[in-house]
Amino acid sequence: MTTHPPTIIGLAGGIGSGKSTITKYFNDMGIQSVDADDVARLVVAPGSDCLNKIHQRYGDNILLNDGTLNRKSLRDIIFDNPEERIWLEALTHPAIREEISAQLHAITSSYALLVHPLLFETKQDAICKLVIAIDVPENIQLQRVMSRDNISRESAEKIMAAQLSNSERLERADLVLENSGNIAEMNAKVLKLHKKILESQSC
Repeated sequence: MTTHPPTIIGLAGGIGSGKSTITKYFNDMGIQSVDADDVARLVVAPGSDCLNKIHQRYGDNILLNDGTLNRKSLRDIIFDNPEERIWLEALTHPAIREEISAQLHAITSSYALLVHPLLFETKQDAICKLVIAIDVPENIQLQRVMSRDNISRESAEKIMAAQLSNSERLERADLVLENSGNIAEMNAKVLKLHKKILESQSC
């Protein structure tokens, strides 16, 4: 029996935009998802080709005591040195794309949600039928990131500067999900979008 990949709906949002919470709402409605952040962690797991090459380039300081990647050290390196960021992306992005594709093909729900902070930057929007962009005020994003990752405002701003701006993302998306209200409001918005996506599939 030939299996066909499901319709792919992209969910794009910068760091601190609430992607994980929104994804959970979709999951609760039976929609399976692939999260690019999870995949990015998977491709640098201990024993992986990517982690071995990162270790060779940066030495033992790039590993934690348990042999896993020291993500903070790596983040400090690439945000202070654009050439290193280019090297890292050339190494990891092909592996991430391959794993995302494999996971998407395994999805059996009525559509697949591809959750990706760099959906447009990595041109993964090309495989999506529709893209939802999360609209959240920059000050809320900054506060969420600083609190969640326990980092300075300057570090949070650097991470955000490496991603598309909120307005650029909204311009390129098909649907917008505004996320500055409470949980009940967000749940209602996700349900509305879910129905709209199902309707678009029957057209």
